[in-house]
Amino acid sequence: MAATKVRTGTIKRDTTETQIALKLVVDGQGVYKVSTGIRFFDHMLELFTRHGGFDLTLTCKGDLDVDQHHTVEDVGIALGEAFGKALGDKKGIMRAGYFVMAMDETLAVAAVDLSGRVSYVVDDKVRVRLVGDFQSELLADFFDGFARGAKANVHVKTMYGRSNHHKIEAIFKAFARALRGACSRDERMREMLPSTKGLL
Repeated sequence: MAATKVRTGTIKRDTTETQIALKLVVDGQGVYKVSTGIRFFDHMLELFTRHGGFDLTLTCKGDLDVDQHHTVEDVGIALGEAFGKALGDKKGIMRAGYFVMAMDETLAVAAVDLSGRVSYVVDDKVRVRLVGDFQSELLADFFDGFARGAKANVHVKTMYGRSNHHKIEAIFKAFARALRGACSRDERMREMLPSTKGLL
């Protein structure tokens, strides 16, 4: 039997606002090295990597003296593009995944469809401007960027919770595990595209 190919995506993205270098291994071991200049955001990307079972090396130098927006959105775009590159024609993958994640008093859900169509919905129930050093309103911009980069549908929602930290963390963990399911191989249909259209 032939060895299973390890799926990887490497992205280098340079603009006047951010410089990003990213390497992703979809079939990884949860190993990460992340630096964006926003420590809370780094933490979310680290636990995303661990819970997804991915490997991620990421550096981003952004115009944080202006705002965090460009950094957060562009990292989302680059990460989505890396998944798109790693998954190639998407033959033999599950394509869709969902997960319900409990974190202490908080419950979050995520659903992902690697459909080739772009849509995102974020309902985080975070009502403070900052969580740690992270501008919380930018959570939606991260998932918008990811959905555009990966050409995916991404829906994330906090069902309930008290801690704003836990609300965002539970969303990232649920998203990671939903995406892990969507990327997983379907051995029964390994030569088939998971769509009746013939294209994803």
